[in-house]
Amino acid sequence: MRRLFDEELADLDTSFKEMGLLVSETIQRSVQAFLDHDRATAQEIIDSDQAINQREIALEKKSFEMIALYQPVTTDLREIVTILKAVSVIERIGDNARNIAISTIHVKGNRRVADIEEKIGNTGQVVSKMVADVLTYYISDDAQGAASMSETAHQVALATQDIRDASIEAMKADAENVEAATDYLVIGGYLKRTSDYVTDIAEWVIYKRTGKIVELNPGTSSFI
Repeated sequence: MRRLFDEELADLDTSFKEMGLLVSETIQRSVQAFLDHDRATAQEIIDSDQAINQREIALEKKSFEMIALYQPVTTDLREIVTILKAVSVIERIGDNARNIAISTIHVKGNRRVADIEEKIGNTGQVVSKMVADVLTYYISDDAQGAASMSETAHQVALATQDIRDASIEAMKADAENVEAATDYLVIGGYLKRTSDYVTDIAEWVIYKRTGKIVELNPGTSSFI
């Protein structure tokens, strides 16, 4: 029975990591597609969102089945609970990638503001790396590394605030910038929320390693 449980837990763990890495890549591709005005890639991301949702459903179903069948305790239970909780957050990050792709589809030749798009590109890279990093901390049971996500999220919050301020200034400077700047505000909001989701996952990684419930996002507020 123990051998079967260990094998199923390893499969569950692998499937969770694969989903996380897929979503990390997808959020990066969605930001790049927006910057490149690449509607074809954006549509691919939108079309693939259902596959991410199906992965979440399968992982949740498997987690509940393992809890019911094996009744795990202590560290085994914490690992399954971590996956069960974190996978829904990963799925929401996938939703953000889809929403960025939808924004790309909706853009219709608006005037673009290069310096703001550079800020968005840089912030998107940071956020994508956050997703990949938190998965690394999950794999290595690195509670200290997971806790460091809070500081990175704070830096993303500052960067997205900069995007917001620059977008508002662009609107004030020229009415023709309004549509593009509105898109920038929306994309910045998705990136900010994604970084917050990463810290949510980090909290579960810390729980998995230590059994302690922590709060890495005290007083988090909306971007817009």
